[in-house]
Amino acid sequence: MSARRNLTRTSSHVSSEERGGLLGQRGVVIWLTGLSGSGKSTLAYALERRLVDVGQLAFVLDGDNLRHGLNKDLGFSPDERTENIRRVGEVAALFAEAGLISISAFISPYRDDRATARSVAGTGRFVEVHLDVPVEVCERRDPKGLYKRARAGEIPQFTGVSAPYEIPELPEISLDTDALDVDQCIDTVVAYLSEHGFLR
Repeated sequence: MSARRNLTRTSSHVSSEERGGLLGQRGVVIWLTGLSGSGKSTLAYALERRLVDVGQLAFVLDGDNLRHGLNKDLGFSPDERTENIRRVGEVAALFAEAGLISISAFISPYRDDRATARSVAGTGRFVEVHLDVPVEVCERRDPKGLYKRARAGEIPQFTGVSAPYEIPELPEISLDTDALDVDQCIDTVVAYLSEHGFLR
């Protein structure tokens, strides 16, 4: 008999709206997805800084950082990538439920995995932001030298080189970080959040 049959989901006496009201915002998951080198971490931390500077509570869940802790037991096989995103999606949803603006910066190459994260976050509480940059541009930037190592065969299952990236079909926001600077990208995301009632 599965141990899960002994588990019962319980509900808080405090709603997400109440928590968000204390913070003057609505909890939301902002999901940055794109190839390595597309600018996910750069934008995530710049967005966090901008939001906190204007009195909104935001927190970044960064792919590399979580692989040092919560997900340090996972590799980069397709199944492990899926589990990586499943865990992050659950954490991001909890943060949003707590009223925070949760900013997730992950390659998250598979559409089904991103759809699962969206489902866990709940209706109207997930903003997919696609950093729409060609692999050639990301490879030219190559801030960590990963593409060079992947081309040399030193990194197997590298997204964009030896593993697929499934482009989002209907993201809420699409940003070309080759044409737009960081401030322009952040302006676009903040404007979306304001227009959709996530910010005070």
